[in-house]
Amino acid sequence: MSAPNTPSTAAAATELAERLTTVVPGAGRLPPRATARTSAQVIDLDGIWKFHYAPRAEAAIAGFAEEAFDDAGWDDITVPSAWQIEGLRDAAGTLLPRGQARYSTPAYTNVIYPFPLDVPHVPHDNPTGQYRTTFTVEDPGRDRWVLRFEGVDSIFTAWVNGVELGWSTGSRLAAEFDATEHLRAGANTLAVQVHQWSPASYLEDQDMWWVSGIFRSVSLRQRPVGGIEDVRVRAGYDHATGTGTLRIDADLAEGATSARVAIPELGIEGDAGTDIEAGPVQSWSAESPQLYTATVATDAETLTLRIGFRCVEVKDAQVLVNGRPIRFKGVNRHEWHPDTGRTQTEEMMRTDIELMKRHHINAVRTAHYPPDPRFLDLCDEYGLWVIDECDLETHGFEQVGWVGNPSDDPCWTEAYLDRIQRTVERDKNHPSIIMWSLGNESGTGANLAAMAQWIRSRDDDRLVHYEGDRESTYVDVYSHMYTHPDEVARIGVHAEDATREGAADARRRQLPYLLCEYGHAMGNGPGGLADYEQLFDAHPRLIGGFIWEWIDQCIRQVDEQGREFFAYGGDFDEPVHDGTFIADGLIFPDRTPSPGLVEYAAVIAPIRITIDEGTALIENRRDIIDTSDARFTWTLHRDGHVVTEGELDVPVIPARSKVEVDLPLEALKAGGAGEWWLNVQATSAAEAPGVPAGLQLGLGQRRLTEPAVVDLVSGAAPEADDDGWRLGPARFSADGLLQALGQVRLDGPRADLWRAPTDNDLSKRGQAQDWRQLGLDRLLHRTESVAAEGDELVVVTMSMAAGRDAGVRTTYRWSSDGTALGLRVRIDPVGQFRTNPHDRGRIPGPVITWPKVGLRLAVAGPVEQVSWFGRGPGEAYPDTSAAARVGRFGSDLAGLQTPYVHPQENGNLTDVRELALGTVGGVVLRIRAAGGSPGFNATVRPWTAEALTAAAHTQELVPDEVSWLTLDAAVNGIGTAACGPDVFVADRLVPQRVEYAVTIEAV
Repeated sequence: MSAPNTPSTAAAATELAERLTTVVPGAGRLPPRATARTSAQVIDLDGIWKFHYAPRAEAAIAGFAEEAFDDAGWDDITVPSAWQIEGLRDAAGTLLPRGQARYSTPAYTNVIYPFPLDVPHVPHDNPTGQYRTTFTVEDPGRDRWVLRFEGVDSIFTAWVNGVELGWSTGSRLAAEFDATEHLRAGANTLAVQVHQWSPASYLEDQDMWWVSGIFRSVSLRQRPVGGIEDVRVRAGYDHATGTGTLRIDADLAEGATSARVAIPELGIEGDAGTDIEAGPVQSWSAESPQLYTATVATDAETLTLRIGFRCVEVKDAQVLVNGRPIRFKGVNRHEWHPDTGRTQTEEMMRTDIELMKRHHINAVRTAHYPPDPRFLDLCDEYGLWVIDECDLETHGFEQVGWVGNPSDDPCWTEAYLDRIQRTVERDKNHPSIIMWSLGNESGTGANLAAMAQWIRSRDDDRLVHYEGDRESTYVDVYSHMYTHPDEVARIGVHAEDATREGAADARRRQLPYLLCEYGHAMGNGPGGLADYEQLFDAHPRLIGGFIWEWIDQCIRQVDEQGREFFAYGGDFDEPVHDGTFIADGLIFPDRTPSPGLVEYAAVIAPIRITIDEGTALIENRRDIIDTSDARFTWTLHRDGHVVTEGELDVPVIPARSKVEVDLPLEALKAGGAGEWWLNVQATSAAEAPGVPAGLQLGLGQRRLTEPAVVDLVSGAAPEADDDGWRLGPARFSADGLLQALGQVRLDGPRADLWRAPTDNDLSKRGQAQDWRQLGLDRLLHRTESVAAEGDELVVVTMSMAAGRDAGVRTTYRWSSDGTALGLRVRIDPVGQFRTNPHDRGRIPGPVITWPKVGLRLAVAGPVEQVSWFGRGPGEAYPDTSAAARVGRFGSDLAGLQTPYVHPQENGNLTDVRELALGTVGGVVLRIRAAGGSPGFNATVRPWTAEALTAAAHTQELVPDEVSWLTLDAAVNGIGTAACGPDVFVADRLVPQRVEYAVTIEAV
């Protein structure tokens, strides 16, 4: 319930109007300073506050900041939170059905602003939140007291006991106000007014949900007389001597004359503001995150800091830390949780970092703003290289040719400098941060160059990054997004295209090259990561990159039937949105790793193992540490079953080095029939920060014997009757469809060229439009002939779409020995698989790809268990198969369905030699590659590809009464076309004849 509105005074209205049109970043704020653990009192103001929502700024309640204001009728809200997220639940915390939100709802855009480009004006409908809380200060004394906000979106004003302290913008930046003169002993009232839109919103177009409010913590902090106002740590490292250098500068409060520095573990005691030699120290790195606890103290206050000694430089077109070249195996991380939005708990942050460490990720770009400061503490602790990015993006101006872009407008210079200064000053003492990023996708201009110049004047211990500086005149690394591997290869050998200015071009060619975004992890994918990794290995200039992005930024919702799902753009009826583009993470919204994360972990595995005849080449791919933390074992498999295993004696391998070791040949002799495989595995020998003992660090496989050839069965003769055909235990319809095999009822198979398009397929660079144009999603099937030829039943079918002349002719040759069925199938393309220029307004394209080619078969009743011998344990495609190893695996049916937020192609099993489906009643349908076929692709689903295609969210998928089995000769790659290159040439499936054979039996 809201209190009745009281009109604002004319003066207040005028002041508010000016504040909502000025590009000045704030007023009344204190200078930015570093976060640090202090002995002074900190009063946590997080908790339940009173809240009033107004759909427009003018509808806000005048006088709400006064102490005597009665807020008893206001709502309760949790601080920190965003009101759009809180409003999706009722007062008891239960999710409300879509369309019943209590306040304004979230909106997602990637590039385009959700308001007109009418700089510096904002929409008249400017949602506004008014907050009130009370807190107690026992005795303010003579000390200063500072009110600190860690993050408020997007503009806010703060009052204490009815007195305005000031206002601020810069949503993901800390702001502090001096509250000293307005505090009293006992109860005090804090009031905050937040507007969703402000001129600062033009600087915050960061491919994320637009949500508002006090979303990070609020605190009241004692600043003692004689205390420490700010502290700056510089902890260098000399890799030649192993010594550290330390200087801690302290800005002292009135009444303090000096501060003392101590690191007991190193025996260091000295004065702040002096250079201290820290003789032998262990350096800090992402692989060995050695931290030392330091104190900086006056008589009135002690600050506790965690210090890491390290040095960062660019040399020979590489980034060196502590004298060693490093490779970024990173992710771009938005702060997000499906239930709390951008509000993060420390537990959530630890979960993220531990998942990263378990999947060999060593770097984070804080896209596209500084994170909650606790996250950086954890990066220091666990060990992650960090590119700390400023809270800046103006991408929406690209829609109008960058006309009016603030990046080159002197009116905005103060706001730009304010943002980078608040970023650097808050985070300057974190050893994990080795680069400052000016922001993201903000075009070019003098304001960005001024930011870089300010950084160099303040902090020359780190590098400067900004992808938009294509000339690379004010940055230290040459950076791109989503560059095709062909261009990456040219850059690797310094052969990229020249830029306009000769001197800038020469300088740029000597810079390291970084893919600040690549491998767009939207839906099923990203594909082609191994191709990039090969280039990174080949060219030292290529220093790696960061996958876009870490998490599917979706919001938990329920539909009208109470079914839970994860919402994306458009699910809140936004008039402008970018749909599923927000669901592009390596982990699902609930933080379950996706197949994309498992694939990435395999591609960037720290130890690479290549097995040759009698030897194994073992490469330590880490940059800093050796392999003394690893244990090496071997396992001998026959048809996927372990026969014997043992330890492998491997010497300690230094970073970026490799050794060849002998394998125990006597133990590895394959004996008897079957397909024999040797696995050599490296695992972590002991627990480390974020890494459990036994974590796989690398895996190599080698096939020791060729697969046994399964003969096609024969001997039984087909018999015709009035209803169709019989062949051994099988029953066929008159038009040649398999209807039953023993007690198992079946329907099919039919030629199948369709997969539910992935998000990559659906993009502008993808081929789903071409596939649909050719009708691959709506094939009609015609039986040309059914005839007995010797002991084979030969069925020939034609499959084409209405209105099209391109399709496939499929020839089935069925045989049986009286117990099992044999099938030899040949699928031939018919017609020209080219697109129609009249349908898409372009000249005819080249021969397009097929999504897949094979057969689809319906199996009556639900499939309960699936086991297979082939690659696993998860889905794999031609360009996402690094994590798939050959072995024997099993799963229930649900476990084979990958729950992508937006339903699409998933669950493909590849190189399958044998597949067994356990149905109701214990009957097993077993399919084996036969006749010399090397294996097939398979999916087993409770719904069709058409149902997957039609579903917008997972809860819309309802199991059929039958299970659907596909047996494919080949499938198309995945690529990363949603934001990057399409499937690379080697992984494309072009229309072609395919032939393969299987045996099928019901056991």
